[in-house]
Amino acid sequence: MEILVRQISDSELAELRVSAWPLWTKEVSVFEWFYDATEECYLIHGLVEVTTSKGKMVVIKAGDFVTFPQGLACTWKVIEPVKKHYRFG
Repeated sequence: MEILVRQISDSELAELRVSAWPLWTKEVSVFEWFYDATEECYLIHGLVEVTTSKGKMVVIKAGDFVTFPQGLACTWKVIEPVKKHYRFG
């Protein structure tokens, strides 16, 4: 299970209608998370280190488009407060 982080163009953001997706915010913190479903998200603000249960760490920053696979267990370390658009499924 890999976390996929990529840059996405403004036209791709518009085509996916990312701005219509729900918003999620989180203060500086550390917490464990399990993905019951695949999540796609676009970080508007923030900086996060996500470490999988297998020890792989991924840095996510503002402007990144991220796919978290269903079944992923991980720990989020929010270094700078996060604001993101997201969708499941």
